Amino acid sequence: MFLKTSFTTLIVGVFVVYVLHTCWVMYGIVYTKPCDSPKGDNCITPFLAGNPKLQLSIYTAVRRNAEGGHTLIHREDKFDVNSKFERIVNVSLPKKTRNNGTLYALVFVHQAGVTPWEDPRQVHLVAQLTTYMVPKPPEISLISGEDQTQSQKEEPQQKKRSSGNPAAGVPTDHPSSHWRSRLTLNIVGDHFVFDRESLPGDVHRYLRVFQNGKKMVYLPLLFVDELSNRVKDLVEINSTSMELPLTISYDSISLGRLRFWIHMQDAVYSLQQFGFTEKDADEIKGIFVDTNLYFLALTFFVAAFHLLFDFLAFKNDISFWKQKKSMVGMSSKAVLWRCFSTIVIFLYLFDEQTSLLVLIPAAIGSMIEVWKVKKAFKIQVFWRGGKPEFQFGKLDESERRTEEYDTLAMKYLSYLLYPLCIGGAVYALIFLRYKSWYSWLINSLVNGVYAFGFLFMLPQLFVNYKLKSVAHLPWKAFMYKAFNTFIDDVFAFIITMPTSHRLACFRDDVVFLVYLYQRWLYPVDKTRVNEYGVSYDEKPKGKTHKD
Repeated sequence: MFLKTSFTTLIVGVFVVYVLHTCWVMYGIVYTKPCDSPKGDNCITPFLAGNPKLQLSIYTAVRRNAEGGHTLIHREDKFDVNSKFERIVNVSLPKKTRNNGTLYALVFVHQAGVTPWEDPRQVHLVAQLTTYMVPKPPEISLISGEDQTQSQKEEPQQKKRSSGNPAAGVPTDHPSSHWRSRLTLNIVGDHFVFDRESLPGDVHRYLRVFQNGKKMVYLPLLFVDELSNRVKDLVEINSTSMELPLTISYDSISLGRLRFWIHMQDAVYSLQQFGFTEKDADEIKGIFVDTNLYFLALTFFVAAFHLLFDFLAFKNDISFWKQKKSMVGMSSKAVLWRCFSTIVIFLYLFDEQTSLLVLIPAAIGSMIEVWKVKKAFKIQVFWRGGKPEFQFGKLDESERRTEEYDTLAMKYLSYLLYPLCIGGAVYALIFLRYKSWYSWLINSLVNGVYAFGFLFMLPQLFVNYKLKSVAHLPWKAFMYKAFNTFIDDVFAFIITMPTSHRLACFRDDVVFLVYLYQRWLYPVDKTRVNEYGVSYDEKPKGKTHKD
């Protein structure tokens, strides 16, 4: 017990140190020391402090250096750094881009009245307007075979597209060029004075400085927000895509937020260099987009505690089941259901090509649940001639009584559960569209898990009611999971997720409250021998109690 307590204390200690270190690092990112030199020799002052007349110009080109020509797509003649705006422009795509090529946006902030190519004090950045992704397989009606994701008005265009491009409309495993329909720009609106000797490295690559007499002046800090480019906004490009809309968004930004955004953008880029796909990176981008820094900090702390409770629940759950010798008071049907639902959710995530960040924990959880089923049903596996043989253990009298209550609860539950699941699957087959029959099967099963999965927690409540006891439950692991349930409630408001998954977070709260009520209603009898043959009030043999 001492070793276990020490290990848990060590983990909590490491967690606290990690949180404090992260807070210190985050403070170093968002806070920049201003120049406090009395003479101002080492100070770099902002060009915007003089309120210059500026102009914003955006060009497109098939090469980053604009060789081979460029086209003006938008210009803000009276550009105010502190005025937020959003414009939608139609961009003509060159033939090279339509033939699975790329296109770049050249963003210039320069003095009004002159072209950016003639202004020596202009600042510019290059943003890629296209990216490569494997097209999503088309979803069809499994009964009629029709693809109704396109309206009737688009049918003539589809025929023309198919005749102009043989590959159009045909699923392919090869990456194709996709259009990024959003371009988000930011400029630091703060008139911050930098210290040349303590200039932040993350800002340095965006800083353009010129000598103005004896003073050093830096030009506007222009930033292209790549985190705003989401997979849901991508549009596939084909040979008939002559024009596509582009939403240009601009807003001023604080220096602290700029530095934080630079670090996050670099982190996403590093993940992509390690093999993360555009969709994998999109899962991470979704945390930062449209979220203020305070809400983001709350998300971090909530996620950190969720990770801690996940680990502690995992540790205590494994310890409980490792020592488990008897299934007295435990619903074996509930254990089997958890195993089934975990595997279904894993197959659903795999079918949806979810990020590996989600798939790997789901796979590990599925394997653990399979191990629990093996323990619950006392299954032994023997290999004979390369073929596995399974042997199930026998139940004692107390376990048989628990199994009777469990079977009775499942009998009543099946009257409600099966019609609901079958009805939902038939409705989805008729009115919704899927990639394949397998996709429909997995989606129907996972919808049943999300919508009615909490009903399979009820047999355990029924067993508790019949036995008038909750002493057989793994309460340590259960409490950690309960804390995570309430943390999931917070995430349900913070993070974008399917409605079914959001409702699944709140349904678990109801079952948890019933468990708490049963724990209060059926207090643990410390004089009774538990399933391990030990009484709480039993004195250890060979030891005398000293007052």
